Amino acid sequence: MGKRIRNIGPEGQRRRLYGGLIALALGIAGLAVLLLTNTSRWWRLALFPAFWQGALGVFQAMEKT
Repeated sequence: MGKRIRNIGPEGQRRRLYGGLIALALGIAGLAVLLLTNTSRWWRLALFPAFWQGALGVFQAMEKT
């Protein structure tokens, strides 16, 4: 593999990281609410996009892409 080319600056990296952390926090808060209210397990699938976006934001910020 060749040298990696970074396509994001420090401000963009910070923005992706914060966005990812916020999405993860919202997912965790949503999961806590669903667990405390004994909601059906199937409703937890609605949290998938929040966790997916959060993970992508954090990983992309770490990889600077």
